[in-house]
Amino acid sequence: MRRIRITLAYDGTDFHGWQVQPSLPTIQGTLQSVLSQIEGKPVHVTGAGRTDAGVHALAQVAAFDLENRIPTDNLRRAMNRLLPDSIRVLEVREAPPDFHPRRHAISKTYEYRIWRGEICSPFERRYIHHFPYPLDEERLIRAAPLLEGEHDFTAFAATDEKDLLGGSKVRRVFSSRAFREGDRLIYRVTGSGFLKHMVRNIVGTLIQVGRGRLDEDDVVALLKSGKPASAGPTAPACGLFLIEVRYPEGL
Repeated sequence: MRRIRITLAYDGTDFHGWQVQPSLPTIQGTLQSVLSQIEGKPVHVTGAGRTDAGVHALAQVAAFDLENRIPTDNLRRAMNRLLPDSIRVLEVREAPPDFHPRRHAISKTYEYRIWRGEICSPFERRYIHHFPYPLDEERLIRAAPLLEGEHDFTAFAATDEKDLLGGSKVRRVFSSRAFREGDRLIYRVTGSGFLKHMVRNIVGTLIQVGRGRLDEDDVVALLKSGKPASAGPTAPACGLFLIEVRYPEGL
């Protein structure tokens, strides 16, 4: 049995997120269907992160076990031939037998893109949040680093079925920055892990800061509140991309 690791990109617009859902198109479900055709029996795929419905990825990492001895380059070609154009496998490699794309990850980086121009191109609209309204961007940019450090992000997390397991909502954010690139206002965050809707709720909160409805003290208070789902509003999924998953040297 081989442990295979893949890096893939996808347009999440037409999918109901990463995780398999009955009778709904998902990234995980589509990958498993294709790999089961190649393997001749069911194949389970594990991802580094469960992206939400409509969220995109430039470099998601996933892993699965395979008995088929097909070379890695040929496997990449076979998968891309069978997958829809909205999912592309960028790299396939052999991995250690115990490799787990989520548990072994040391950081993940997400990027959220906001279009600030009056008119958003129809070729951009699926991949960006169009927000042409008045916004004090300097206030927003100054507030972004307040999320850095180790915090209980309960206020920034949506309700999740895993809440019943009583897991910690403490996460470490290594970097939290916002900046302008032309007509794009970009928020980029790197952390040890992320909760459901956490990045989108952070973005929604930062937009409220830019609109003058919250200030920096309010952001700090939210981090300390521990009150579930009290941040936001949740920014639309279309602007969010998983852009990198990092692993220790040797993995």
